[in-house]
Amino acid sequence: MSKSPEEQHPVKAFGWAARDQSGHLSPFNFSRRATGEKDVRFKVLYCGICHTDLHLLKDEWGFSMFPLVPGHEITGEVTEIGEKVTKVKVGDKVGVGCLVGACHSCENCTNDLENYCPKMILTYNSIYMDGTVTYGGYSDHMVADERYIIRFPDTMPLDAGAPLLCAGITVYSPLKYFGLGEPGKHIGIVGLGGLGHVGVKFAKAFGCKVTVISTSPSKKYEALNSLGADSFLVSRDEDQMKAATGTFDGIIDTVSADHSIVPLLGLLKSHGKLVMLGAPSKPLELPVFPLIFGRKVVSGSGTGGQKEIQEMIEFAAEHKIAAEIELISMDYVNTALDRLAKNDVRYRFVIDVGNTLPATKP
Repeated sequence: MSKSPEEQHPVKAFGWAARDQSGHLSPFNFSRRATGEKDVRFKVLYCGICHTDLHLLKDEWGFSMFPLVPGHEITGEVTEIGEKVTKVKVGDKVGVGCLVGACHSCENCTNDLENYCPKMILTYNSIYMDGTVTYGGYSDHMVADERYIIRFPDTMPLDAGAPLLCAGITVYSPLKYFGLGEPGKHIGIVGLGGLGHVGVKFAKAFGCKVTVISTSPSKKYEALNSLGADSFLVSRDEDQMKAATGTFDGIIDTVSADHSIVPLLGLLKSHGKLVMLGAPSKPLELPVFPLIFGRKVVSGSGTGGQKEIQEMIEFAAEHKIAAEIELISMDYVNTALDRLAKNDVRYRFVIDVGNTLPATKP
């Protein structure tokens, strides 16, 4: 008979889990492995809520494993390290993002792109090397190989910095890789949500001219006055779109709702790049002629490797970049997920795990 989650490992753990595709979270006792020689254990203080959490809790992608403890934007304080750990020490502020494992031998891994490893192990809802299920950061503590530990500078807040471990690296990586994060480049950010708002901040820090592209005119003030965008473009306004034709070096599309990318291609200069970060449920219409006449590129990008995540966190600390968050208690999480499904958040929920999780323990 297989062991229960509480009996699989020697170290007791507590968090909140969904037991089925209703997605409803409730208190959950489980266990984590003992601290290995290269492992770092830390007390979870904060954990961001990513839209991916919502998809997996509802089993919308068809591969959720229940019980499921979500959370891959995890920050906290180191409480124990293995004897061969050199990266951090007890008391350090750290984080863990989307991954806790990979093969470390494929071409992607050897190029510091563990996020594209075909054998990558996700922080939750994945199978670890010992055959057990991984559990995420909606929990009291975390343990991971030091490869997957991100050091947080003293100037980076652990609460508002937590979403950078997913949302932050997801926008930072394509700006760097596609050569869009260069002074003077005109960059469009489609969608002003969890990814889009930090995308604006990073692009501005790189010295780019930034235009927010949105279907919602109501977001104009926020984009220009709070986040520092240079201009705002209403994608449903044909006159505005026509006036902006051929003026963008690159566009970062963060929208997961079904939408047409054809108008966005028209905004690009010759050699312009449209990078898709969102994941619409329906296949995109991609006509070839707008690509041929202008040598334009449509691409995709997903998170980043561990080396790049560390680089991103240090860049963010230097430029005082953090997410705009709503800090919530653990017992508010189901309400927060309902609100997230309605896009009712500015711009990222973060759970105050350290202060509020213990109060929910049975």
